Amino acid sequence: MRFLFFLLLHSYILFLVNIQQQPLLREQFNCCCKESKKKGFHHDYILFIPKGTPVKKKIFLLVEPNNTGKITDSIEVHKKYAIDLASVSSVGNNISTELKIPLLVPVFPRPASQPLLYTHALDRDVMIQRKPALKRLDLQLLEMISDAQNVLAAMDIQVDPKFFMNGFSASATFTNRFSFIHPDKIKALAIGGFNGELMFPQNEINSIKLNYPLGTNDFTKLFGFNFDLLAYRQIPQFIYMGKLDDNDAVQFDDAYSKKNVK
Repeated sequence: MRFLFFLLLHSYILFLVNIQQQPLLREQFNCCCKESKKKGFHHDYILFIPKGTPVKKKIFLLVEPNNTGKITDSIEVHKKYAIDLASVSSVGNNISTELKIPLLVPVFPRPASQPLLYTHALDRDVMIQRKPALKRLDLQLLEMISDAQNVLAAMDIQVDPKFFMNGFSASATFTNRFSFIHPDKIKALAIGGFNGELMFPQNEINSIKLNYPLGTNDFTKLFGFNFDLLAYRQIPQFIYMGKLDDNDAVQFDDAYSKKNVK
Protein backbone atom coordinates (compact mmCIF):
# COMPACT_ATOMS: atom_id res chain seq x y z
CA MET A 1 0.00 0.00 0.00
CA ARG A 2 2.83 2.37 0.93
CA PHE A 3 4.60 1.48 -2.32
CA LEU A 4 1.46 2.34 -4.31
CA PHE A 5 1.18 5.68 -2.50
CA PHE A 6 4.75 6.65 -3.32
CA LEU A 7 4.31 5.48 -6.90
CA LEU A 8 1.27 7.72 -7.31
CA LEU A 9 3.05 10.60 -5.59
CA HIS A 10 6.04 10.18 -7.89
CA SER A 11 3.78 10.17 -10.96
CA TYR A 12 2.00 13.31 -9.78
CA ILE A 13 5.29 15.13 -9.21
CA LEU A 14 6.47 14.19 -12.70
CA PHE A 15 3.16 15.47 -14.08
CA LEU A 16 3.64 18.83 -12.34
CA VAL A 17 7.23 19.11 -13.53
CA ASN A 18 6.14 18.35 -17.09
CA ILE A 19 3.52 21.13 -16.95
CA GLN A 20 6.05 23.61 -15.60
CA GLN A 21 8.55 22.67 -18.30
CA GLN A 22 6.00 22.93 -21.12
CA PRO A 23 6.86 26.11 -23.09
CA LEU A 24 3.93 28.52 -23.20
CA LEU A 25 3.29 31.78 -25.01
CA ARG A 26 4.01 34.46 -22.40
CA GLU A 27 1.97 37.28 -23.93
CA GLN A 28 -1.26 37.51 -25.89
CA PHE A 29 -0.65 37.94 -29.62
CA ASN A 30 -3.10 39.70 -31.93
CA CYS A 31 -2.36 40.79 -35.48
CA CYS A 32 -4.04 41.77 -38.71
CA CYS A 33 -2.44 39.67 -41.45
CA LYS A 34 -2.61 41.51 -44.76
CA GLU A 35 -4.29 40.20 -47.87
CA SER A 36 -2.09 38.48 -50.41
CA LYS A 37 -3.46 38.00 -53.90
CA LYS A 38 -0.28 36.06 -54.70
CA LYS A 39 -1.13 33.56 -51.96
CA GLY A 40 -4.75 33.33 -53.03
CA PHE A 41 -6.69 35.56 -50.63
CA HIS A 42 -7.90 39.09 -51.38
CA HIS A 43 -8.78 40.15 -47.85
CA ASP A 44 -7.03 40.54 -44.50
CA TYR A 45 -7.53 38.15 -41.63
CA ILE A 46 -7.16 38.48 -37.87
CA LEU A 47 -4.99 36.03 -35.97
CA PHE A 48 -5.47 35.92 -32.19
CA ILE A 49 -3.22 33.79 -30.00
CA PRO A 50 -4.11 33.77 -26.28
CA LYS A 51 -1.54 33.95 -23.52
CA GLY A 52 -0.60 30.46 -22.38
CA THR A 53 -0.82 28.85 -25.83
CA PRO A 54 1.51 25.80 -25.86
CA VAL A 55 4.70 26.09 -27.88
CA LYS A 56 6.32 23.10 -29.63
CA LYS A 57 3.24 20.98 -29.01
CA LYS A 58 0.62 19.91 -31.57
CA ILE A 59 -2.66 21.79 -31.06
CA PHE A 60 -5.57 22.90 -33.26
CA LEU A 61 -6.37 26.18 -34.96
CA LEU A 62 -9.89 27.54 -34.43
CA VAL A 63 -11.59 29.32 -37.34
CA GLU A 64 -14.67 31.54 -37.04
CA PRO A 65 -16.01 33.39 -40.12
CA ASN A 66 -16.68 37.09 -39.55
CA ASN A 67 -20.24 38.37 -39.20
CA THR A 68 -20.64 42.14 -39.15
CA GLY A 69 -24.41 41.92 -38.87
CA LYS A 70 -25.04 44.60 -41.48
CA ILE A 71 -24.13 45.65 -45.00
CA THR A 72 -21.57 48.37 -45.65
CA ASP A 73 -19.04 49.15 -48.35
CA SER A 74 -16.52 50.20 -45.70
CA ILE A 75 -14.02 47.38 -45.20
CA GLU A 76 -12.80 49.19 -42.07
CA VAL A 77 -16.18 48.56 -40.43
CA HIS A 78 -15.94 44.86 -41.24
CA LYS A 79 -12.36 44.82 -39.95
CA LYS A 80 -13.37 46.43 -36.65
CA TYR A 81 -16.07 43.81 -36.09
CA ALA A 82 -13.64 41.02 -37.00
CA ILE A 83 -11.02 42.34 -34.57
CA ASP A 84 -13.62 42.56 -31.79
CA LEU A 85 -14.83 39.04 -32.57
CA ALA A 86 -11.30 37.63 -32.48
CA SER A 87 -9.85 39.44 -29.48
CA VAL A 88 -12.55 41.03 -27.31
CA SER A 89 -15.79 39.15 -26.80
CA SER A 90 -17.33 36.28 -28.74
CA VAL A 91 -17.93 32.56 -28.47
CA GLY A 92 -14.84 32.00 -30.60
CA ASN A 93 -12.68 34.22 -28.41
CA ASN A 94 -13.93 32.44 -25.29
CA ILE A 95 -13.14 29.02 -26.80
CA SER A 96 -9.71 30.19 -27.91
CA THR A 97 -8.90 31.66 -24.50
CA GLU A 98 -10.17 28.66 -22.56
CA LEU A 99 -8.51 26.01 -24.72
CA LYS A 100 -5.34 28.07 -25.31
CA ILE A 101 -5.49 27.69 -29.07
CA PRO A 102 -5.10 30.31 -31.83
CA LEU A 103 -8.16 31.83 -33.51
CA LEU A 104 -8.43 33.00 -37.12
CA VAL A 105 -11.16 35.39 -38.26
CA PRO A 106 -11.31 36.49 -41.93
CA VAL A 107 -12.22 40.06 -42.86
CA PHE A 108 -14.66 39.29 -45.65
CA PRO A 109 -16.73 42.22 -46.97
CA ARG A 110 -20.51 42.37 -47.13
CA PRO A 111 -21.05 45.19 -49.64
CA ALA A 112 -24.02 47.55 -49.44
CA SER A 113 -23.61 48.06 -53.18
CA GLN A 114 -24.63 44.39 -53.59
CA PRO A 115 -27.18 43.97 -50.78
CA LEU A 116 -28.31 40.47 -51.78
CA LEU A 117 -24.76 39.13 -51.79
CA TYR A 118 -24.70 37.46 -48.36
CA THR A 119 -20.97 36.81 -48.17
CA HIS A 120 -21.02 36.21 -44.40
CA ALA A 121 -23.41 33.29 -44.91
CA LEU A 122 -21.68 31.87 -48.02
CA ASP A 123 -24.92 31.99 -49.99
CA ARG A 124 -25.45 30.93 -53.59
CA ASP A 125 -24.86 34.41 -55.03
CA VAL A 126 -21.40 34.36 -53.47
CA MET A 127 -20.51 30.95 -54.85
CA ILE A 128 -21.23 31.99 -58.45
CA GLN A 129 -19.25 35.24 -58.22
CA ARG A 130 -16.59 35.78 -60.86
CA LYS A 131 -14.97 38.96 -59.51
CA PRO A 132 -11.58 37.93 -58.03
CA ALA A 133 -12.17 39.72 -54.69
CA LEU A 134 -15.40 37.81 -54.01
CA LYS A 135 -14.82 34.61 -55.97
CA ARG A 136 -14.86 31.37 -53.94
CA LEU A 137 -14.52 32.81 -50.45
CA ASP A 138 -14.30 29.24 -49.18
CA LEU A 139 -11.04 28.73 -51.08
CA GLN A 140 -9.78 32.12 -49.98
CA LEU A 141 -10.40 31.09 -46.37
CA LEU A 142 -8.41 27.89 -46.89
CA GLU A 143 -5.48 29.95 -48.19
CA MET A 144 -5.72 32.23 -45.15
CA ILE A 145 -5.59 29.16 -42.93
CA SER A 146 -2.52 27.87 -44.78
CA ASP A 147 -0.85 31.25 -44.36
CA ALA A 148 -1.71 31.34 -40.64
CA GLN A 149 -0.24 27.87 -40.19
CA ASN A 150 3.04 29.19 -41.58
CA VAL A 151 2.92 32.23 -39.27
CA LEU A 152 2.29 29.96 -36.29
CA ALA A 153 5.05 27.55 -37.31
CA ALA A 154 7.50 30.47 -37.31
CA MET A 155 6.48 31.03 -33.68
CA ASP A 156 7.02 27.34 -32.85
CA ILE A 157 3.25 26.87 -32.48
CA GLN A 158 2.40 23.61 -34.20
CA VAL A 159 -1.15 23.19 -35.42
CA ASP A 160 -2.81 20.13 -36.92
CA PRO A 161 -3.65 20.26 -40.66
CA LYS A 162 -7.31 19.94 -39.68
CA PHE A 163 -8.97 22.78 -37.76
CA PHE A 164 -11.93 23.51 -35.48
CA MET A 165 -14.73 25.78 -36.75
CA ASN A 166 -17.22 27.85 -34.79
CA GLY A 167 -20.01 30.18 -35.83
CA PHE A 168 -23.13 31.94 -34.64
CA SER A 169 -25.96 33.38 -36.73
CA ALA A 170 -24.68 34.10 -40.27
CA SER A 171 -21.23 32.73 -39.47
CA ALA A 172 -22.92 29.51 -38.32
CA THR A 173 -24.60 29.28 -41.72
CA PHE A 174 -21.24 29.94 -43.40
CA THR A 175 -19.65 27.18 -41.31
CA ASN A 176 -22.45 24.73 -42.07
CA ARG A 177 -22.14 25.28 -45.82
CA PHE A 178 -18.35 25.29 -45.71
CA SER A 179 -18.43 21.90 -43.98
CA PHE A 180 -20.30 20.42 -46.95
CA ILE A 181 -17.73 21.73 -49.42
CA HIS A 182 -14.59 20.87 -47.40
CA PRO A 183 -15.51 18.16 -44.88
CA ASP A 184 -12.02 16.64 -44.99
CA LYS A 185 -10.49 19.86 -43.58
CA ILE A 186 -12.54 20.11 -40.37
CA LYS A 187 -11.72 18.35 -37.11
CA ALA A 188 -14.98 19.38 -35.40
CA LEU A 189 -17.48 22.24 -35.49
CA ALA A 190 -19.95 24.05 -33.26
CA ILE A 191 -22.68 26.39 -34.54
CA GLY A 192 -25.68 28.17 -33.03
CA GLY A 193 -28.44 30.60 -33.99
CA PHE A 194 -27.98 29.47 -37.56
CA ASN A 195 -30.85 31.39 -39.14
CA GLY A 196 -33.22 29.17 -41.08
CA GLU A 197 -32.58 25.70 -42.45
CA LEU A 198 -29.30 23.85 -42.37
CA MET A 199 -28.20 22.19 -45.59
CA PHE A 200 -29.53 18.71 -46.25
CA PRO A 201 -26.96 16.05 -47.28
CA GLN A 202 -29.25 14.85 -50.05
CA ASN A 203 -30.34 15.82 -53.55
CA GLU A 204 -34.09 15.98 -53.09
CA ILE A 205 -37.02 15.64 -50.71
CA ASN A 206 -40.42 14.42 -51.93
CA SER A 207 -39.19 14.74 -55.53
CA ILE A 208 -38.27 18.39 -54.98
CA LYS A 209 -34.71 19.12 -56.10
CA LEU A 210 -32.55 20.72 -53.44
CA ASN A 211 -29.89 22.92 -55.01
CA TYR A 212 -27.18 24.68 -53.00
CA PRO A 213 -27.57 25.97 -50.33
CA LEU A 214 -30.59 23.80 -49.51
CA GLY A 215 -29.04 20.50 -50.55
CA THR A 216 -26.57 18.79 -52.83
CA ASN A 217 -28.51 18.36 -56.08
CA ASP A 218 -26.26 20.67 -58.13
CA PHE A 219 -23.19 20.28 -55.92
CA THR A 220 -20.98 18.67 -58.58
CA LYS A 221 -21.95 21.24 -61.20
CA LEU A 222 -21.28 24.13 -58.82
CA PHE A 223 -17.99 22.96 -57.29
CA GLY A 224 -16.54 20.57 -59.84
CA PHE A 225 -16.41 17.52 -57.57
CA ASN A 226 -18.86 15.20 -55.80
CA PHE A 227 -20.17 15.76 -52.29
CA ASP A 228 -18.22 13.52 -49.87
CA LEU A 229 -20.96 12.20 -47.60
CA LEU A 230 -18.62 9.81 -45.77
CA ALA A 231 -16.18 12.60 -44.84
CA TYR A 232 -19.07 14.85 -43.83
CA ARG A 233 -20.50 12.21 -41.49
CA GLN A 234 -17.14 11.94 -39.74
CA ILE A 235 -17.22 15.55 -38.53
CA PRO A 236 -18.26 15.81 -34.85
CA GLN A 237 -20.90 18.59 -34.79
CA PHE A 238 -22.53 20.49 -31.93
CA ILE A 239 -25.54 22.45 -33.21
CA TYR A 240 -27.67 24.52 -30.84
CA MET A 241 -30.54 27.02 -30.83
CA GLY A 242 -31.91 29.07 -27.97
CA LYS A 243 -35.37 28.02 -26.83
CA LEU A 244 -36.74 31.54 -27.33
CA ASP A 245 -34.94 32.16 -30.63
CA ASP A 246 -37.66 32.47 -33.29
CA ASN A 247 -35.58 34.27 -35.91
CA ASP A 248 -36.29 32.76 -39.33
CA ALA A 249 -33.87 33.89 -42.05
CA VAL A 250 -35.96 32.32 -44.82
CA GLN A 251 -38.29 35.32 -44.76
CA PHE A 252 -35.45 37.72 -45.65
CA ASP A 253 -34.58 38.12 -49.33
CA ASP A 254 -30.82 38.19 -48.73
CA ALA A 255 -30.80 34.68 -47.25
CA TYR A 256 -32.36 32.59 -50.03
CA SER A 257 -33.52 33.12 -53.59
CA LYS A 258 -37.26 33.37 -54.29
CA LYS A 259 -37.12 29.92 -55.88
CA ASN A 260 -35.46 28.39 -52.81
CA VAL A 261 -37.91 30.09 -50.46
CA LYS A 262 -40.78 28.45 -52.33
